[in-house]
Amino acid sequence: MRLLLLGCSGFVGRELVPFLLELGHSLTLVSRQSQPFPQLVGNRLACLQLDPSQEASWDQDGLQQAIASAEGVVNLAGEPIAEKRWTPAHRALLMTSRVATTEHLVRAMQRLESPPAVLVNGSAVGYYGTSAEGRFTEASPAGDDYLAEICTRWEAAAAGCPSGTRLAILRIGIVLGPDGGALGRMLPVFRLGFGGPVGSGRQWMSWIHRHDLCRLIAAALEDEHFRGTYNAVAPEPVTMADFAAALGRAVGRPSLLPVPGPVLQLLLGDGAQVVLEGQRVLPERLQHQGFPFHYGNLSAALAAATSPAGH
Repeated sequence: MRLLLLGCSGFVGRELVPFLLELGHSLTLVSRQSQPFPQLVGNRLACLQLDPSQEASWDQDGLQQAIASAEGVVNLAGEPIAEKRWTPAHRALLMTSRVATTEHLVRAMQRLESPPAVLVNGSAVGYYGTSAEGRFTEASPAGDDYLAEICTRWEAAAAGCPSGTRLAILRIGIVLGPDGGALGRMLPVFRLGFGGPVGSGRQWMSWIHRHDLCRLIAAALEDEHFRGTYNAVAPEPVTMADFAAALGRAVGRPSLLPVPGPVLQLLLGDGAQVVLEGQRVLPERLQHQGFPFHYGNLSAALAAATSPAGH
């Protein structure tokens, strides 16, 4: 397939882009970087340097041509949620980087006589809000905090895609990989023997190995049965305490020193709630469709993510 990719030049994209190329797809990557993957430059990978959250970017001929020729689109655009303090300006950036980009994309698709056949759009388990109790499936209602508002508006923007475009929305959990995300930040500390649960340890973590997420995106692009909203998480959510213990075992180090919640709150402000409060999310629809997780078990996922190859 000829694919247009937005928001795929970072942590997830480092595996997703080469994986899609290996499957034989041709990719046009939209990024604010000039060449996010210089080692992959070839006949089937083109890069457009622009900011897709800015409306003026969508007037450029290169982007118009890329979307007009695309058979499928993957949109994971959005500033990282838990890496900076949530100042008013950063809160606005978290919203616009997702919602404005998706609105511009959808409007560009609507103008085409033959829009892309499929849109795989990101969202997050933050849609459900945070809760120490209860289990969330795709049928559960949205929460009422700021993360839930972001996800609700993000999904609503994607839902405006043309009626002839098959839409699959992935509510993504904590993505496990050695070179970024939550695990990438935790690994150096755990390998030194200073790791432990963050906050109370009782909060739930709904996670997915990066390789399984890439496989899921590829399946959603290629398989007509993928329609609507899916929880992109493994079937085994765990508490933070259990996650820390499993990570300690994976790297052969103790995991007894908890990171106090107030320390994280001081560093990240409101963004700390992503780690300090969680939700128990289940991939009910993926299981009903028989999606085969390679890493459905946390110990296996961490063993793979902490190996030299990363999976």
